Amino acid sequence: MTPSEILAQYGPREAMAYDAVIVGGGPGGLATAIRLKQLAAAQDKEISVVVLEKGSEPGAHILSGAVMDPKALTELIPDWKEKGAPLNQPVTEDEVMWLTKTGAINFPKWLIPQNFHNEGNYAISLGNVVRWLAQQAEALGVEIFPGFPAAEVLYNEDGSVKGVATGNLGIGKDGQPNDSFQLGMELHGKYTVFAEGARGHLGKQLINKFKLDQGKDPQAYAIGVKELWEIDPSRHRAGLVVHTAGWPMDDSTYGGGFMYHLEDNKVTLGLVTGLDYANPWISPFEEMQRWKTHPAIVKYLEGGKRISYGARAITTGGLLSLPKTVFPGGCLVGCDAGFLNGARIKGSHAAIKSGMLAAEALFAAVTAGRQQDELTAYPEAFEKSWLREELHASRNFKAWFKLGNMVGGLMNGIEYFVLPLLGIKTPPWTRHRTIPDHAMLRPASEFPQIVYPKPDGKITFDRLSSVFVSNTNHEEHQPAHLTLKDNAVPVSVNLAKYAGPESRYCPAGVYEFVKNEDNTDRLQINAQNCVHCKTCDIKDPTQNIVWVTPEGGGGPNYSGM
Repeated sequence: MTPSEILAQYGPREAMAYDAVIVGGGPGGLATAIRLKQLAAAQDKEISVVVLEKGSEPGAHILSGAVMDPKALTELIPDWKEKGAPLNQPVTEDEVMWLTKTGAINFPKWLIPQNFHNEGNYAISLGNVVRWLAQQAEALGVEIFPGFPAAEVLYNEDGSVKGVATGNLGIGKDGQPNDSFQLGMELHGKYTVFAEGARGHLGKQLINKFKLDQGKDPQAYAIGVKELWEIDPSRHRAGLVVHTAGWPMDDSTYGGGFMYHLEDNKVTLGLVTGLDYANPWISPFEEMQRWKTHPAIVKYLEGGKRISYGARAITTGGLLSLPKTVFPGGCLVGCDAGFLNGARIKGSHAAIKSGMLAAEALFAAVTAGRQQDELTAYPEAFEKSWLREELHASRNFKAWFKLGNMVGGLMNGIEYFVLPLLGIKTPPWTRHRTIPDHAMLRPASEFPQIVYPKPDGKITFDRLSSVFVSNTNHEEHQPAHLTLKDNAVPVSVNLAKYAGPESRYCPAGVYEFVKNEDNTDRLQINAQNCVHCKTCDIKDPTQNIVWVTPEGGGGPNYSGM
């Protein structure tokens, strides 16, 4: 049965009405909710706010490096230290290195560009910060529904957004309701805020429907593959922040590594690979495993133990790719819009600030008796904010790398090091991009096949053992949430022309090409492995793969990530 047939037979759905419906319980969504309740309390008014979170709990699906700039958090909750926010490890030292295959060139401190300075910032688990933010929100009266993914945007007859509907439960692999079937519910909002993170399922639909990206550069993405380790105390340097460029990337592939020393002998580390890469033989997961073997990295890991793993796409297009953030009935905040500052490798402060700006516009509208119109005060406030100033200064960061990593590094060095010395805060030029990431992939025949080394099970690992420590789980009898527009395309195009890149760009072993009994090929989708990184939805060269919401609570359950 199709979703519309199910609704016709089992409907209507139960509906609940709120002043604000917020889709996504990450930093942006929770900041929006908290700010709304703060404004209501300050003016002795009531405002009803609900947050839908597809993970089993707030923070379960959150993955970030992360070094956090506390600027926006301090604006939102000035006494966050007294309230026990888990920003426990101040950054004590920055190291920036250019890696060759066996060596490393350390940038002297005076040559490190300003965007890589982290004085006053904190090495954190963003998942733990989000769990704390959820507690603050609930203490203010925000309703949080974990395990309830928003699966559908609801519209009024005039085309404005009415709210969202959650997914149905108890649908079998055949698409038919089973004994545990439960119809999703509708949540109607005077305004609906979409804070789903990078490449949000509903955010993507809204950008297309309302043409919010018209006149903008195409959004750029990267995939971050991350691990959490507990290391030998003698090798631990609390507060050390390491960023690397160069090996294992070739000059035409954007990316770099990071290692952040947390408290309690923990380190988070990973590799970010731009999803505009051309060589279909590249595997971001395998590149990250290879990166760990570099002498400058492995010296910290030897004798340690990997305790968690995850992967997530991030937006890197910055200000030039930022879509219009408002439409009739709602808005986009955080990485659903693309506020992350790629030059600083930071997005949580931007998500919090954008959520606060959206909340202030939404609260003013609701208290003025308005609903389901355009919150124009939100983008107007952004234009006057420090966030816009920050993103404007870094607007060219990703575009320069289209000329290669050496040129990209040189031009960004000029923008972030030389120009400030001359008293110029923002570059006087702007460089645009025109080609989306998926269109950058070239035929496999143009490149030699990459043969990656086998994992040793101590420093390097395979995908399935990695997925295991991400605590990923999906109800096994549900339909696959990774869907194909055309079932023939993976073999006829992707395998034939690009050697099946989905089997390599997926960091969780979801996609594999197998032989049928007649020796023909087919794509097997192991949807139960999916860590919700969204890479397939972004990088598929034919845009044939569409990520849709699985049953609530499915996916990773990250701990300490």
